[in-house]
Amino acid sequence: MTFLIGCTVVILYLSYKRYFPVFGVQYIQFNELDLDKIKIIDVRDYNESFKDPIEGAINLPIAYLKRNHNEIPDRDLHLVVSSLLEKNIAIRFFRKKGYKVLGYTIMKPNKLMHKENKFKIEMNS
Repeated sequence: MTFLIGCTVVILYLSYKRYFPVFGVQYIQFNELDLDKIKIIDVRDYNESFKDPIEGAINLPIAYLKRNHNEIPDRDLHLVVSSLLEKNIAIRFFRKKGYKVLGYTIMKPNKLMHKENKFKIEMNS
């Protein structure tokens, strides 16, 4: 019985870390950014960021955050992500390391998406 409860707690915790929305971080358009005060971090996969690069951004995919986060300057951050999952994981990671994440932008190949911090389900067809 305690094993079952333990497994349930672990599954709930992992689901929370990945899928539960992070509140307090808003969508910000690129033209509204003050690049002197913040640093853009592109956490999309290398294949995606290579096709649609962002000038002046540090490209550091999710898979490389733990070993390369020390390359990021000690400034406020704006994240460029390709999904809500990446957004949640990256924001939680950077907050844990002491960074302040001011905003995010979700980019799909050849398309900029405007997202808000609300419970929404995106249907891909």
